[in-house]
Amino acid sequence: MESSTHSTADFGRLVWISDDVDGFVAARITDITHNGFQLTTESTNQTVTRRYEETFACEEDPTKSVEDNCALVHLNEATLLNNCRLRYANGKIYTYVANILISINPYQLIDNLYSSETIKEYRGKSLGQKEPHIFAIADKAYREMRRNKTSQSIIVSGESGAGKTESQKAVLKYLCENWGSEAGPIQQRLLETNPILEAFGNAKTLRNNNSSRFGKFVQIHFSESGSVAGGFISHYLLETSRVCRQSSGERNYHIFYQLIAGASPDLYEKLRLAPASKFNYLKHGATMFFANSKSSLKIASDRFSETDTVSDSIISDIDDFAKLEKALGLSGLGNSEKMFIWSTIAGILHLGNIEFEENSNDSRGGCRITGDAENSLMSVSELLGLEPEELRMGLCARIMQATKGGVKGTLIRVPLKAYEAAAGRDALAKAIYSKLFDWLVAQINKSIPFEKSSAYIGVLDVAGFEYFAVNSFEQFCINFCNEKLQHFFNERILKQEQEMYESEGLNIQKIEFSDNQDCIELFEKKPCGLFDLLDEEAKLPRATFQHFTQRAHESNKGHFRLDAPRKSKVKSHREMRDDEGLLIRHYAGTVCYETRYFVEKNNDQLHNSLEMLIEQSSFPLIVALFQNESSTGAVKTGGRLKAVSVGAKFKSQLSSLLDKLNNTGTHFVRCVKPNSQMKAWQFDGSAILGQLQCAGMASVLRLMQEGFPSRTSFSDLYSMYEKSLPPSLARLDPRMFSKCLFRALGLDSHDFQFGNTKVFFRAGKFAEFDQMMKQDPDTMMELISKVTDWLIKARWRKAQYGTWSVIKLKNKILYRADKIKKIQAWMRGYLVRKRFHKRLAVYRKACALLEHSREMTDILARMNETSQDKWRQAADSTTSELEELVKRIKNDDLEEEIDRAVKCYEECVARVDSIIADLKQQLENDELAEVERARREAEEKERRELEEKAAAEQERLLRRKMEEEREKAQKEYEMQLELEKQKEAAEAEEEQKRRDREERDRLDAIVSARLASSDGVALVAQENTNMTTTSTSSEVSSGSGAQKQQTQSKYDLGNWKYADLRDAINTSNDMELLVACKEEFHRRLRIYNEWKSKNSANRDVPPTRAPLTVYSQQKPSSSMMVSRVQAAPHLNPALTQQRYFKVSFATDNRKNGGSQSGMWYAHFNGQYIRRQLTIRPSQKPQLLVSGKDDLQMCELPLEQTGLLRKKGAEISANDFETMWYHFGGKPIVEWTP
Repeated sequence: MESSTHSTADFGRLVWISDDVDGFVAARITDITHNGFQLTTESTNQTVTRRYEETFACEEDPTKSVEDNCALVHLNEATLLNNCRLRYANGKIYTYVANILISINPYQLIDNLYSSETIKEYRGKSLGQKEPHIFAIADKAYREMRRNKTSQSIIVSGESGAGKTESQKAVLKYLCENWGSEAGPIQQRLLETNPILEAFGNAKTLRNNNSSRFGKFVQIHFSESGSVAGGFISHYLLETSRVCRQSSGERNYHIFYQLIAGASPDLYEKLRLAPASKFNYLKHGATMFFANSKSSLKIASDRFSETDTVSDSIISDIDDFAKLEKALGLSGLGNSEKMFIWSTIAGILHLGNIEFEENSNDSRGGCRITGDAENSLMSVSELLGLEPEELRMGLCARIMQATKGGVKGTLIRVPLKAYEAAAGRDALAKAIYSKLFDWLVAQINKSIPFEKSSAYIGVLDVAGFEYFAVNSFEQFCINFCNEKLQHFFNERILKQEQEMYESEGLNIQKIEFSDNQDCIELFEKKPCGLFDLLDEEAKLPRATFQHFTQRAHESNKGHFRLDAPRKSKVKSHREMRDDEGLLIRHYAGTVCYETRYFVEKNNDQLHNSLEMLIEQSSFPLIVALFQNESSTGAVKTGGRLKAVSVGAKFKSQLSSLLDKLNNTGTHFVRCVKPNSQMKAWQFDGSAILGQLQCAGMASVLRLMQEGFPSRTSFSDLYSMYEKSLPPSLARLDPRMFSKCLFRALGLDSHDFQFGNTKVFFRAGKFAEFDQMMKQDPDTMMELISKVTDWLIKARWRKAQYGTWSVIKLKNKILYRADKIKKIQAWMRGYLVRKRFHKRLAVYRKACALLEHSREMTDILARMNETSQDKWRQAADSTTSELEELVKRIKNDDLEEEIDRAVKCYEECVARVDSIIADLKQQLENDELAEVERARREAEEKERRELEEKAAAEQERLLRRKMEEEREKAQKEYEMQLELEKQKEAAEAEEEQKRRDREERDRLDAIVSARLASSDGVALVAQENTNMTTTSTSSEVSSGSGAQKQQTQSKYDLGNWKYADLRDAINTSNDMELLVACKEEFHRRLRIYNEWKSKNSANRDVPPTRAPLTVYSQQKPSSSMMVSRVQAAPHLNPALTQQRYFKVSFATDNRKNGGSQSGMWYAHFNGQYIRRQLTIRPSQKPQLLVSGKDDLQMCELPLEQTGLLRKKGAEISANDFETMWYHFGGKPIVEWTP
């Protein structure tokens, strides 16, 4: 408990409040309302209200930015967003959260951001030594790979358009330029993979001009010496449906447009190409070209479908085609193989132009190719090496093998309907493109020289979380992948990190985070997971998407993450039937999936006739694409080939990827999309806040500041230096050596912490950690020299301590010598006293007798005057004789007359005893008369005592009667409290349901609002439930019940201001209004103080308003509610009784070296505190009185403080008042009913 210095109510305090547009805006507190704050915004001076959970603490200087968000004083979403906003406004797109990088896409090339000079600047630099940059993350991954001898992974995540692909390219460039220059072709091949993969795997979407439509994990392998030894690319989930159809405003894969724009005139004519609008597979989406104004190449005018081109700083179709041709050559592909690629791509385009119509001459209801499509048929046949008639027959009919009747195994040709033939054509096009992509990746991997590898650094780039107005199976799989990666992030950064802190014995505060395990189980839990249900549906004779959707809802009924489309906030989604869509609440928001094509896209198989047709191609490479069994994903069961579904294959690939990630060290780059319009340097606070929230960055920020991002074991650290240690250091155990090393580096004890087996470093100490972990001989010898110097200094300090100990021992010997002299003096005195023992004995007896004779004077003083005159002369003469005897014994030499002195002494003894006896007899006679008088006075006193006793008994009986009445009232009150507790339990359950509803609404609103802003999607009109929800929430927060509702109906205090409540408490004579105001006033104080504690810079410090023991007894379910008793206050002892308490507490007094104890005194007037006194060591006492110091006083009701159950805490009123007045407290007028 520490001293409080804040002003009353903190009115005028600058805070961040939620805002629909900017995410958060700055505002100042002007009042405490029923369930939040009334504030005035800084920018517009507008008065607004916000709930407590929508208000966050602000930095003292909100215009100051930091490179690492862990350096912020207040750790919350608002300060994180503001820091990112400030840096982005200054042209800095990178920001750290400890060792995690946040990257905000600028949508514009930044000069020298990725230049060779910049690469050199970051080589060998620790995090924090240079400006935040993705190069620093890449360098950190390389150094940890070398140091720990383990492979590393850099996971680049974020929404589509956030810049993941560019980030991956930057990492590859940094690693290859630094450690691949000696590898020659390896470096070039690795860097040249990007143009190929982007051309065939990237496309323009509504939110990103260069969106990756597949996932890739690029591994750069390194040799023992640390140079690049090779590379390997893994890919998965290519979005094949885009080949045949795109949404409005989107494009097909870049390669189609690059080929049209960049092909030479001869190649253009040979492939029979045309503008994009002439091809069915391209014309449904956007048909424009991308161009760069700086490019020297120009697209021929006859190849345009639209008059305008889209300018992009990164993408240019004609330039990228030239880069693609060069990259293919560097990857080892000759002219014939390039021609095969161009022919295949062109063949796919012409294949899409083959259309079908019903054949009226076919009695079996078959179809035929339209007359206009004959030229396309011939083009496809020529480009794919097929016979035209066989191609015609394969597209219009399919072959089946008879199993019953006739000759078993007979092939039967079954004609297809026009729509069935079109579906087969599209399946063929997708299969060819998918297998061509697989072949290209395999060729790239073959072309990369591969030496002996000791470890690798993998860079993962996956399609980001997606949501559109219409979402299908592709978004379903992509978003599931992102769910798994987010769960991996939670496990690795949040869960496993905290578990390690706990196992190592580090006292780190528990950080709560949103776990998405339930969403992952919705997808893959057996047997009711969505993927399993989809595979089961495919096994049915007549599989339909309606049946699958219906089963999904039935099997997961009541699941928080799954709902019907009618619950969506998007108007078009609500028009879907329940068996036509799935509403899934992902970690990043709620997405509505249209399941119409789920079953078909999950199977996506070619029928046998088309497979047989491709196998007859005259081009060996085409045939080779379909002869690779491993690429088909088929498994053999019972002698039959059973195709693995797209979903099962994707899950298998994703599981393999996660296994790789789990076995490597991980580094995270969180890419953020700044706006939906892809405009340069435009910061959309609301959209960015949603992405940071979904990425769990607020929880990570708190954990990283409290935790220790860097660590190593004692044994590993020792073994690293062991071979170079001199004999004087080799004797040290690993833990002691580590301690010496840290001391030698000058590290403060706050910078690191020892666990059971590891040592941990705080965020911001990466440079010191890297310096310590460097393995080059020069650095190691320098550190060993520092350790040796430190040990020498430590031993010198030990020698100094020994010298000081010897000096102290010398002083102790001198001290003892002085004491011995004193003992000898006392001994000499004893010997003298023994010699004169007999004389001293007579002297002491004479002195004692003289003192005894003084009794005669005392007796004379108690006698009357007559007796005194009679006996005074005899007494005085005897006393004088004794005085003379003492004088003679003291001054004269009595060695010869000792016996005569003894005899004289005995005579004096007899005379003194005789006189004293006579005096006592005379005194007794004088007192007889006094005794009679005293007897009469005693009788009078006894009479008065009997009368007082009778009166006291009568008062006791009256008090007992009052106590019985009080106990009866107290029991009734406790019964009411028990009823209130039961109601509170029910209300707590309702509160949890309300929070679930709020979380559901929050997730539903994230995606729908961004769809409305970016795509113009119409939303469902907001239902007028906000006020009702807020009212219900506040009632639950403040306690309810039948009695409370009656009171609220009479006194609606929701709109009362803080000052109005305080004035009513001080001035009102209405007892019921007074109780209602006090309850509402203290309820607001409790909620406000809880908010303040959560937003405090020192969250681990106990509340300053009262000792921690007072708050430790508080029940969480009752922390924001209090029982209200409807009875009049004077009938309820809990509301009128004055009670006093005293509690000791420990204070952290670092200046005086350790903790000291203080004392806290409290005076409760009924349930609420009236006065409070806090006494701290070396500080001025703090005296607080309700009415003016409420914000600094304990706000809990007495029944929730635990003081009533704390033994010895309650004190008397007199004890409290004594301390109150002793420390300068002033009298107060007690509250009376």
